[in-house]
Amino acid sequence: MAVLVTLGTLAGAALAGAAPAGAAQQATAIAPGVTYEEFDLPAAKGVTHAHVLRVDLRDPRVRLGLLHPGAVAARAPVSRLADAQGAVAGVNGDFFNISETQHPGVEATGASVGPAIAGGRALKAAVPDGQRFGPALPPGTSTEDVFGVGADRRARLDGLALAGSVRTPRGRLPLGGLNQYALPVGSVGAFTSDWGGASRVRATCGTDTDRAAPCSTDTYEVTVRGGRVVSASGAPGSGPIAPGTTVLVGREAGARLLRELSPGEPVRVRHRLVASASRVPFRFALGGCPVLADGLPLPGLDDRTAAVRTAVGIADGGRRVLLLALDGAPAYRTGLTVAEVAETLRDLGAADGFSLDGGGSTTLVARAPGATGAAVRNHPSGGAERAVPNGIGVFSAP
Repeated sequence: MAVLVTLGTLAGAALAGAAPAGAAQQATAIAPGVTYEEFDLPAAKGVTHAHVLRVDLRDPRVRLGLLHPGAVAARAPVSRLADAQGAVAGVNGDFFNISETQHPGVEATGASVGPAIAGGRALKAAVPDGQRFGPALPPGTSTEDVFGVGADRRARLDGLALAGSVRTPRGRLPLGGLNQYALPVGSVGAFTSDWGGASRVRATCGTDTDRAAPCSTDTYEVTVRGGRVVSASGAPGSGPIAPGTTVLVGREAGARLLRELSPGEPVRVRHRLVASASRVPFRFALGGCPVLADGLPLPGLDDRTAAVRTAVGIADGGRRVLLLALDGAPAYRTGLTVAEVAETLRDLGAADGFSLDGGGSTTLVARAPGATGAAVRNHPSGGAERAVPNGIGVFSAP
């Protein structure tokens, strides 16, 4: 049953579980432990319209997970991802490699910027900060920052760094990437079956500080299967990678090291994502941008550029999560600045907040009680759902 609540008398109150002051809030139960609401939200550039999912992780029937199309370098609309995985609701996720206008002839991979974990398994690591798509990062943050939920069923913000190596008869090489659309200059990156069939050429374009820099002309690729080198190539390839096979792509110094390997030589590749703070393993995680920590907006947040946004807030020590998506209809398209996103999350009761991809990507879906599929609840600013690489799915057992 929908309940309409007028909050105009709250005048600036930041109450947990309440909409910001002046908002008209309509809340509907989607599933056990999951509610959906929408309300107008006054902002510096004009009134915007907010859509919010509230998720109670204290309810054992509820969990969050990574929505993804089955390959890192692939995209699909949020509603399709939710239906395919049985989610009752969800929002779009990380920023991603959406175009390659700076590198004519190079395929845009569609892969996300930051780390990704699904079902406790690492899918990918973060690209260098300078290779990021999306608004500028606030001071002190990086592409390794993630939002996720641990094995303890608590949501948290953290950083996930890649720890990996390539062991050869000549010694051990550090691993610079895992299923990433951009590798650090001079490094070796690993691509597995999780990557998909997209071209790996983009991984050798740009530099650690300049996404638009030319593609490297010094590259090499080695395929490892059953612990041994089975083939090599002077340029990154494309096509699906078989399970149990790893393709190593090197650029500059990394390429020169890979050229020393010969078919039949033993090679062992190891990789894992290491959290910077928490010792509790993540069950799922995805990248984005921290904007709120311990109830305080991060310093240096952009307070000038307003846009349609998606964000996630954490309350009650990680036991409650709210997913926020703004409406992209023409009447509301002015949206919020990143600083206003942080303030809005705080006013909604969050202590920590994380900004996700916005603009035409911003999508919130929720399944109506009794329905078989998730429906788009906001108006995407492009007029239709954009295909995205991942998202946050809300799952609720009967």
